[in-house]
Amino acid sequence: MITVKSAAELDKMRDAGKITALARAEGGAMVKEGVTTKQIEKKIRDVITSHSATPSFLGYGGFPASACISVNEQVIHGIPSDRMLVSGDIVKIDVGAIFKGYHGDCAATFPVGEITTEVEKLIEVTKTSFYKAIEKAYAGNRIGDIGAAVEEYVVANGFSVVRDFVGHGIGTEMHEDPSVPNYGRPGHGLLLREGMTLAVEPMVNLGTWKVKTLSDGWTVVTLDGRKSAHYENTVAITVNGPEILTVPA
Repeated sequence: MITVKSAAELDKMRDAGKITALARAEGGAMVKEGVTTKQIEKKIRDVITSHSATPSFLGYGGFPASACISVNEQVIHGIPSDRMLVSGDIVKIDVGAIFKGYHGDCAATFPVGEITTEVEKLIEVTKTSFYKAIEKAYAGNRIGDIGAAVEEYVVANGFSVVRDFVGHGIGTEMHEDPSVPNYGRPGHGLLLREGMTLAVEPMVNLGTWKVKTLSDGWTVVTLDGRKSAHYENTVAITVNGPEILTVPA
């Protein structure tokens, strides 16, 4: 069921979004050589709980951590570990927090040390594709307009969009209807309405769009082993257009 949020509910989602975005930023600031993904996850968990919020991901479907931290060919759902980061890695930090019954969800990709020009472009194109998407996030447009904007920009830059995993609605549940693919046809799909809140999250690969899930049941990797980038924010469709809710205070 698709939920349309009231003004009061959007205020609560702004509060949840600020905490979530702060945790993403604090985690991202830790990304450097010699740091482990488990250390980054602990920082994120501490930020969330210090603001009287709860990590959305911890225990969700059995997930064992407070953030998904995915390195290089890992696309999403990476489990934090004692893996130590090295120069040339790229790290995707995906964070969710619950505050007063409402969720925020956001992600970004951070480089470690020196990365290649191609990978630098991958990160930038992924982030920019998100902003291309929300240019279409207006009441009266359709879900397909959002996905088409991502796909068109990504493909024009020589990369591919993951098709097996998509964005989603968000509110009192972390995953709500509708699904928000990063591909589609303009003018097709669900009609967008004021008060809808969406997690828009391009996942972009250097090579093939095809992915697989590892034997841990969580970690999704590119099928060809090449690097992937991820960028996400929680977005509200308002009378004044799209509003990003996951912005640090």
